Amino acid sequence: MTSASLAARLALPSGPLFFPVTAYRPAGEVDLDVYREHVRRGVEAGAAAVFACCGTGEFHALTPEEFRDCVRAAVEETAGRVPVVAGAGYGTALAVRFARLAEEAGADGLLAMPPYLVLAGQEGLLRHYREVAAATSLPVIVYQRDNAVFTPRSVVELARTDGIIGLKDGLGDLDLMQRVVSAVRTDAPGDFLYFNGLPTAEQTQLAYRALGITLYSSAVFCFAPEIALAFHRALRTGDEATAHRLLDGFYRPFVELRAQGRGYAVALVKAGVRLRGLDVGEVRPPLHEPTEEHVKQLAQLIERGYALLEEEGT
Repeated sequence: MTSASLAARLALPSGPLFFPVTAYRPAGEVDLDVYREHVRRGVEAGAAAVFACCGTGEFHALTPEEFRDCVRAAVEETAGRVPVVAGAGYGTALAVRFARLAEEAGADGLLAMPPYLVLAGQEGLLRHYREVAAATSLPVIVYQRDNAVFTPRSVVELARTDGIIGLKDGLGDLDLMQRVVSAVRTDAPGDFLYFNGLPTAEQTQLAYRALGITLYSSAVFCFAPEIALAFHRALRTGDEATAHRLLDGFYRPFVELRAQGRGYAVALVKAGVRLRGLDVGEVRPPLHEPTEEHVKQLAQLIERGYALLEEEGT
Protein backbone atom coordinates (compact mmCIF):
# COMPACT_ATOMS: atom_id res chain seq x y z
CA MET A 1 0.00 0.00 0.00
CA THR A 2 1.36 3.44 -0.91
CA SER A 3 1.61 6.37 1.48
CA ALA A 4 -1.19 8.12 -0.38
CA SER A 5 -3.55 5.14 -0.30
CA LEU A 6 -3.01 4.41 3.40
CA ALA A 7 -3.48 8.09 4.25
CA ALA A 8 -6.68 8.14 2.23
CA ARG A 9 -8.04 5.04 3.98
CA LEU A 10 -7.24 6.46 7.40
CA ALA A 11 -8.37 10.03 6.73
CA LEU A 12 -12.12 9.40 6.89
CA PRO A 13 -12.55 6.25 8.96
CA SER A 14 -15.89 4.49 9.01
CA GLY A 15 -15.31 3.41 12.61
CA PRO A 16 -12.83 3.51 15.50
CA LEU A 17 -9.15 2.71 15.09
CA PHE A 18 -8.66 -0.66 16.80
CA PHE A 19 -5.58 -1.36 18.94
CA PRO A 20 -5.92 -5.06 19.83
CA VAL A 21 -4.35 -6.53 22.93
CA THR A 22 -1.89 -9.39 22.50
CA ALA A 23 -3.18 -12.73 23.78
CA TYR A 24 -1.06 -14.98 25.99
CA ARG A 25 -1.54 -18.54 27.20
CA PRO A 26 -1.41 -19.34 30.95
CA ALA A 27 2.29 -20.23 30.66
CA GLY A 28 2.98 -16.84 29.12
CA GLU A 29 3.60 -17.60 25.44
CA VAL A 30 1.68 -15.77 22.71
CA ASP A 31 -1.65 -17.38 21.84
CA LEU A 32 -2.04 -16.70 18.13
CA ASP A 33 -5.40 -18.48 17.88
CA VAL A 34 -7.01 -16.23 20.48
CA TYR A 35 -5.25 -13.19 19.03
CA ARG A 36 -6.70 -13.99 15.62
CA GLU A 37 -10.16 -14.27 17.16
CA HIS A 38 -9.73 -10.91 18.89
CA VAL A 39 -8.67 -9.20 15.66
CA ARG A 40 -11.43 -10.90 13.66
CA ARG A 41 -14.10 -9.82 16.14
CA GLY A 42 -12.84 -6.24 16.03
CA VAL A 43 -12.92 -6.05 12.25
CA GLU A 44 -16.37 -7.62 12.11
CA ALA A 45 -17.59 -5.16 14.77
CA GLY A 46 -16.66 -2.21 12.57
CA ALA A 47 -13.03 -1.23 13.14
CA ALA A 48 -11.66 1.09 10.45
CA ALA A 49 -8.06 -0.07 10.93
CA VAL A 50 -6.05 -2.49 13.06
CA PHE A 51 -2.98 -1.12 14.86
CA ALA A 52 -1.21 -4.36 15.75
CA CYS A 53 1.48 -4.74 18.43
CA CYS A 54 1.38 -1.12 19.52
CA GLY A 55 1.04 0.24 23.06
CA THR A 56 -2.18 -1.59 23.98
CA GLY A 57 -0.71 -4.67 22.29
CA GLU A 58 2.32 -4.63 24.63
CA PHE A 59 4.88 -3.96 21.91
CA HIS A 60 7.48 -3.51 24.65
CA ALA A 61 6.99 -7.10 25.85
CA LEU A 62 7.23 -8.91 22.50
CA THR A 63 10.26 -10.57 20.95
CA PRO A 64 10.88 -9.75 17.28
CA GLU A 65 9.65 -13.23 16.34
CA GLU A 66 6.43 -12.85 18.34
CA PHE A 67 5.92 -9.40 16.83
CA ARG A 68 6.31 -10.76 13.30
CA ASP A 69 3.89 -13.62 13.95
CA CYS A 70 1.25 -11.33 15.47
CA VAL A 71 1.46 -8.81 12.64
CA ARG A 72 1.18 -11.59 10.07
CA ALA A 73 -1.83 -13.02 11.92
CA ALA A 74 -3.51 -9.59 11.96
CA VAL A 75 -2.87 -9.17 8.23
CA GLU A 76 -4.33 -12.59 7.48
CA GLU A 77 -7.41 -12.04 9.63
CA THR A 78 -8.20 -8.61 8.17
CA ALA A 79 -7.76 -10.02 4.65
CA GLY A 80 -7.49 -6.54 3.18
CA ARG A 81 -10.81 -5.36 4.58
CA VAL A 82 -9.05 -2.69 6.67
CA PRO A 83 -5.40 -1.59 6.81
CA VAL A 84 -3.00 -3.04 9.37
CA VAL A 85 -0.50 -0.66 10.98
CA ALA A 86 2.26 -2.21 13.12
CA GLY A 87 4.33 -0.71 15.91
CA ALA A 88 8.08 -0.12 15.60
CA GLY A 89 10.33 1.20 18.31
CA TYR A 90 13.40 1.14 20.59
CA GLY A 91 16.69 2.54 19.25
CA THR A 92 17.10 3.23 15.55
CA ALA A 93 18.66 -0.14 14.64
CA LEU A 94 15.93 -2.14 16.40
CA ALA A 95 13.18 0.15 15.14
CA VAL A 96 14.42 -0.47 11.61
CA ARG A 97 14.46 -4.22 12.27
CA PHE A 98 10.88 -4.17 13.54
CA ALA A 99 9.85 -2.03 10.57
CA ARG A 100 11.29 -4.56 8.14
CA LEU A 101 9.68 -7.46 9.99
CA ALA A 102 6.34 -5.65 9.74
CA GLU A 103 6.82 -5.16 6.01
CA GLU A 104 7.71 -8.82 5.55
CA ALA A 105 4.58 -9.79 7.51
CA GLY A 106 2.39 -7.76 5.15
CA ALA A 107 1.59 -4.67 7.23
CA ASP A 108 0.26 -1.60 5.43
CA GLY A 109 2.03 0.96 7.63
CA LEU A 110 4.01 1.67 10.79
CA LEU A 111 3.38 3.49 14.04
CA ALA A 112 6.85 4.65 15.06
CA MET A 113 7.14 4.64 18.85
CA PRO A 114 9.45 6.94 20.85
CA PRO A 115 13.10 5.82 20.98
CA TYR A 116 14.01 3.80 24.02
CA LEU A 117 14.52 5.93 27.13
CA VAL A 118 16.98 8.55 25.84
CA LEU A 119 16.18 12.27 25.93
CA ALA A 120 17.28 13.34 22.46
CA GLY A 121 17.32 16.74 20.84
CA GLN A 122 15.22 17.65 17.84
CA GLU A 123 18.04 16.96 15.37
CA GLY A 124 18.53 13.44 16.72
CA LEU A 125 14.81 12.70 16.77
CA LEU A 126 14.45 13.80 13.16
CA ARG A 127 17.36 11.62 12.12
CA HIS A 128 15.88 8.64 13.94
CA TYR A 129 12.46 8.88 12.30
CA ARG A 130 13.92 9.62 8.88
CA GLU A 131 16.01 6.44 9.09
CA VAL A 132 12.96 4.41 10.12
CA ALA A 133 10.95 5.89 7.24
CA ALA A 134 13.74 5.15 4.76
CA ALA A 135 14.13 1.54 5.88
CA THR A 136 10.98 0.22 4.20
CA SER A 137 8.32 1.21 1.69
CA LEU A 138 5.72 1.38 4.47
CA PRO A 139 4.06 4.70 5.34
CA VAL A 140 4.97 5.90 8.85
CA ILE A 141 2.94 7.62 11.57
CA VAL A 142 5.18 9.17 14.24
CA TYR A 143 4.02 8.83 17.85
CA GLN A 144 4.66 11.94 19.97
CA ARG A 145 4.82 11.28 23.71
CA ASP A 146 7.14 11.05 26.70
CA ASN A 147 10.70 11.51 25.39
CA ALA A 148 9.72 12.21 21.77
CA VAL A 149 8.14 15.67 21.78
CA PHE A 150 8.50 17.86 18.71
CA THR A 151 8.56 21.57 18.03
CA PRO A 152 6.22 22.81 15.28
CA ARG A 153 9.27 23.30 13.03
CA SER A 154 10.32 19.67 13.54
CA VAL A 155 6.85 18.42 12.62
CA VAL A 156 7.07 20.49 9.44
CA GLU A 157 10.29 18.62 8.68
CA LEU A 158 8.60 15.29 9.41
CA ALA A 159 5.74 16.22 7.09
CA ARG A 160 8.27 16.95 4.34
CA THR A 161 9.94 13.56 4.79
CA ASP A 162 9.13 10.91 2.20
CA GLY A 163 7.08 8.13 3.76
CA ILE A 164 5.97 9.97 6.91
CA ILE A 165 2.22 10.59 6.67
CA GLY A 166 1.12 11.64 10.13
CA LEU A 167 1.63 12.43 13.80
CA LYS A 168 -0.10 10.67 16.67
CA ASP A 169 -0.16 12.85 19.80
CA GLY A 170 0.06 11.16 23.17
CA LEU A 171 1.22 14.27 24.99
CA GLY A 172 -2.00 16.26 25.30
CA ASP A 173 -0.56 19.77 25.00
CA LEU A 174 -3.32 21.43 22.96
CA ASP A 175 -1.45 24.71 22.63
CA LEU A 176 1.50 22.86 21.09
CA MET A 177 -0.79 20.87 18.79
CA GLN A 178 -2.53 24.02 17.57
CA ARG A 179 0.85 25.51 16.71
CA VAL A 180 1.92 22.26 15.02
CA VAL A 181 -1.22 22.12 12.87
CA SER A 182 -0.83 25.78 11.93
CA ALA A 183 2.86 25.44 11.06
CA VAL A 184 2.35 22.37 8.87
CA ARG A 185 -0.66 23.96 7.17
CA THR A 186 1.47 27.01 6.37
CA ASP A 187 4.84 25.49 5.50
CA ALA A 188 4.10 21.92 4.38
CA PRO A 189 0.54 21.95 3.05
CA GLY A 190 -0.87 18.59 2.06
CA ASP A 191 -2.69 15.63 3.55
CA PHE A 192 -0.63 15.16 6.72
CA LEU A 193 -2.69 13.25 9.29
CA TYR A 194 -3.09 13.90 13.01
CA PHE A 195 -4.30 11.44 15.64
CA ASN A 196 -5.34 11.88 19.25
CA GLY A 197 -3.32 9.14 20.91
CA LEU A 198 -3.97 9.86 24.57
CA PRO A 199 -5.12 6.92 26.73
CA THR A 200 -8.92 6.64 26.45
CA ALA A 201 -8.80 9.27 23.71
CA GLU A 202 -12.59 9.63 23.67
CA GLN A 203 -12.28 11.63 26.91
CA THR A 204 -10.38 14.41 25.13
CA GLN A 205 -11.63 14.03 21.58
CA LEU A 206 -14.10 16.92 21.69
CA ALA A 207 -11.17 19.22 22.44
CA TYR A 208 -9.03 17.70 19.68
CA ARG A 209 -11.86 18.06 17.17
CA ALA A 210 -11.80 21.80 17.84
CA LEU A 211 -8.24 21.76 16.44
CA GLY A 212 -9.42 19.86 13.38
CA ILE A 213 -8.05 16.51 14.63
CA THR A 214 -10.76 13.94 14.01
CA LEU A 215 -8.76 10.70 14.20
CA TYR A 216 -8.23 8.95 17.52
CA SER A 217 -7.27 5.59 18.95
CA SER A 218 -9.86 3.62 20.90
CA ALA A 219 -8.75 1.11 23.51
CA VAL A 220 -12.35 0.81 24.71
CA PHE A 221 -13.18 -0.74 21.32
CA CYS A 222 -11.19 -3.80 22.45
CA PHE A 223 -13.80 -4.77 25.05
CA ALA A 224 -16.89 -2.64 24.37
CA PRO A 225 -17.03 -2.04 20.61
CA GLU A 226 -20.69 -1.01 20.63
CA ILE A 227 -19.95 1.80 23.10
CA ALA A 228 -16.92 2.94 21.10
CA LEU A 229 -18.92 2.84 17.87
CA ALA A 230 -21.78 4.81 19.39
CA PHE A 231 -19.40 7.52 20.56
CA HIS A 232 -17.62 7.62 17.20
CA ARG A 233 -20.96 7.93 15.40
CA ALA A 234 -22.10 10.69 17.78
CA LEU A 235 -18.98 12.72 16.99
CA ARG A 236 -19.34 12.14 13.25
CA THR A 237 -23.00 13.20 13.18
CA GLY A 238 -22.78 16.04 15.70
CA ASP A 239 -24.94 14.23 18.25
CA GLU A 240 -23.63 16.06 21.31
CA ALA A 241 -26.32 14.68 23.60
CA THR A 242 -25.14 11.10 23.04
CA ALA A 243 -21.48 12.08 23.22
CA HIS A 244 -22.01 13.86 26.54
CA ARG A 245 -24.13 11.04 27.95
CA LEU A 246 -21.37 8.50 27.20
CA LEU A 247 -18.65 10.81 28.47
CA ASP A 248 -20.44 11.50 31.74
CA GLY A 249 -21.75 8.00 32.37
CA PHE A 250 -18.99 5.79 31.01
CA TYR A 251 -15.78 7.39 29.75
CA ARG A 252 -15.07 9.75 32.66
CA PRO A 253 -15.64 7.01 35.28
CA PHE A 254 -13.48 4.65 33.20
CA VAL A 255 -10.65 7.20 33.07
CA GLU A 256 -10.92 7.68 36.83
CA LEU A 257 -10.74 3.91 37.36
CA ARG A 258 -7.81 3.66 34.96
CA ALA A 259 -5.96 6.23 37.05
CA GLN A 260 -6.10 3.91 40.10
CA GLY A 261 -3.15 1.82 38.93
CA ARG A 262 0.03 2.23 36.92
CA GLY A 263 -0.13 0.40 33.63
CA TYR A 264 -3.92 0.20 33.76
CA ALA A 265 -4.13 1.80 30.30
CA VAL A 266 -3.20 -1.70 29.12
CA ALA A 267 -3.99 -4.03 32.03
CA LEU A 268 -7.52 -2.73 32.59
CA VAL A 269 -8.30 -3.00 28.88
CA LYS A 270 -7.09 -6.58 28.84
CA ALA A 271 -9.23 -7.33 31.89
CA GLY A 272 -12.18 -5.85 30.00
CA VAL A 273 -11.61 -8.21 27.07
CA ARG A 274 -11.60 -11.17 29.45
CA LEU A 275 -14.79 -9.93 31.11
CA ARG A 276 -16.48 -9.94 27.71
CA GLY A 277 -15.69 -13.64 27.24
CA LEU A 278 -12.38 -13.86 25.37
CA ASP A 279 -9.49 -15.22 27.44
CA VAL A 280 -6.54 -13.15 26.22
CA GLY A 281 -4.51 -13.94 29.32
CA GLU A 282 -2.73 -11.57 31.68
CA VAL A 283 -0.30 -8.77 30.92
CA ARG A 284 3.41 -9.52 30.87
CA PRO A 285 5.82 -7.98 33.38
CA PRO A 286 6.65 -5.27 34.19
CA LEU A 287 2.91 -4.54 33.94
CA HIS A 288 0.67 -6.13 36.56
CA GLU A 289 -2.94 -7.20 36.75
CA PRO A 290 -5.68 -4.93 38.17
CA THR A 291 -6.91 -5.71 41.67
CA GLU A 292 -9.99 -7.87 42.10
CA GLU A 293 -11.95 -4.84 43.32
CA HIS A 294 -10.95 -2.78 40.29
CA VAL A 295 -11.99 -5.59 37.94
CA LYS A 296 -15.34 -5.74 39.73
CA GLN A 297 -15.76 -1.99 39.25
CA LEU A 298 -14.85 -2.36 35.59
CA ALA A 299 -17.54 -5.01 35.12
CA GLN A 300 -20.12 -2.71 36.67
CA LEU A 301 -18.98 0.18 34.50
CA ILE A 302 -19.23 -1.88 31.31
CA GLU A 303 -22.75 -2.88 32.30
CA ARG A 304 -23.60 0.78 32.90
CA GLY A 305 -22.17 1.77 29.52
CA TYR A 306 -24.34 -0.71 27.66
CA ALA A 307 -27.36 0.43 29.66
CA LEU A 308 -26.69 3.96 28.41
CA LEU A 309 -26.89 2.70 24.85
CA GLU A 310 -30.30 1.19 25.54
CA GLU A 311 -31.74 4.33 27.13
CA GLU A 312 -32.33 6.08 23.84
CA GLY A 313 -31.66 3.26 21.41
CA THR A 314 -28.16 4.53 20.62
